[in-house]
Amino acid sequence: MRGSFTFLLALLLPICAVGQESKQPHVVKKKNQDKEPVNQTLPLLKDPPGAVSAETSRLVFHVSPLSDKGLLSQQIRDALKALMQASHNATIVKLRAFVAGTGDMRRVQSIVSEVFTEKKLALPALSTIQVGALDLEGAQVVLESASTQDKDKKPVNPNGLAFFSGQRAADGPAAVDRLDAEAKMARAAPEDMLRVTCFLSSIDESKAARAAAAKAFPAAVANFVQALRLSSDRSAVCEAVARRSQPGGAVEFSAGSVLVNTPKLVFSGIQMAFLDQEADLRLAFERLGKVMDASGVGYKDVVFLNVYPLSRGIEQKMTALESQFIPAEIHPAGVTELVEGLPSLDATVAVEVVAAVRN
Repeated sequence: MRGSFTFLLALLLPICAVGQESKQPHVVKKKNQDKEPVNQTLPLLKDPPGAVSAETSRLVFHVSPLSDKGLLSQQIRDALKALMQASHNATIVKLRAFVAGTGDMRRVQSIVSEVFTEKKLALPALSTIQVGALDLEGAQVVLESASTQDKDKKPVNPNGLAFFSGQRAADGPAAVDRLDAEAKMARAAPEDMLRVTCFLSSIDESKAARAAAAKAFPAAVANFVQALRLSSDRSAVCEAVARRSQPGGAVEFSAGSVLVNTPKLVFSGIQMAFLDQEADLRLAFERLGKVMDASGVGYKDVVFLNVYPLSRGIEQKMTALESQFIPAEIHPAGVTELVEGLPSLDATVAVEVVAAVRN
C-alpha cells in the first residue's frame, strides 16, 4: 500500500511542475538588447578662415550691445544674436571681439564656430583681443562686425569706404575731435561715419568720449574699451571707418586716412607671434602674407593695419618690421595699441589687416 502511494506521487509531481511553468510570464527579448549603445561623437568645430572677402559697396558695420548677464559664454551668444538681428541676417564676414575679465578667450572662437555651423552659415574671419575693461560693469565681451548686404538691396557705399588711422590725444573727447578733423580733411560727412572704436587709458572717460562721438558722428556705431587694466599712459586713441561721400580713385592714401573704392575688400583674422626675437615676430607677418596670398592680395594692397603688442619693446620691434613688409609707397591706416592679452598665453603680439582687391 505504501509503495502504491509513492508510485502515484511520482506520477503527479511532473504534472504539477508543468502547471507551475505555464503560469510564468512569457518574456520576449528585444533585438540587440544585450548590445552596448553606440558612442555618439560630435563633429569637430571648424576653425574660422584666415581671411574673407566682401563687396566694398555693400559693407555695413555693427557693435553688439553690452550685457552684464551671465558668464562669458552666455554673453558671447547674446552678442552674436544681437548682431545677427541688427544686420537683418546679412552675411557677417568679420568679427572683432574684445574680452575683459578672467574668462577663457578661446570660448569666443568655439562659440562663433558652433553658432555659425548650427545656422549653416559661412564662418567669418575672427580677431579676439583681451582688454582691461568694458563700458559696463559685469560685461565681459563686446563684438564688432562687418557684414555684406543681400545683392537685391541698393548698395550703401556707392563711392566706397574711408579708413581712418587711430588718432591719439590726451583723453577720449580730444581723440574724437582729432578724428573729426581727419574726417573733414577726407571730405567724409558726419552722417557718413559708420563705426568708431576708441582705446582709452581709463574706462571712466567713456561717458565723455561717447558723448563727443555721438555729437560729431550721429550715425556711427561706437565702441569704447580700456586697453589695459593698469596703465601709466594717460591717453586715448580712436580709429574709424566711414562711407566715402564723393567718388574718387580706387585707393587714395593721405596722412591719416585711406580712401578705397575697389570692388572688394579682404578682412583677415589675427595672426599671432610668440617670443620676442625679431625672427619670432617676423613669423606673424609671414603667416599673414600667406593668408593674403590665398585671397589674391598682398602687402601692396593693405589699406588698414592693426597691431596689438603686449609690451613697448614688442611694439618698437613690430614698427621696425612693418617697413620690411609694407612697400614704401603704401601708407595703410590703422592703430598700434598695447592690449592686455591674446587668445594664446604664449603670444606676444597679433596683427590683422584689411586689403583692397583691385581687380
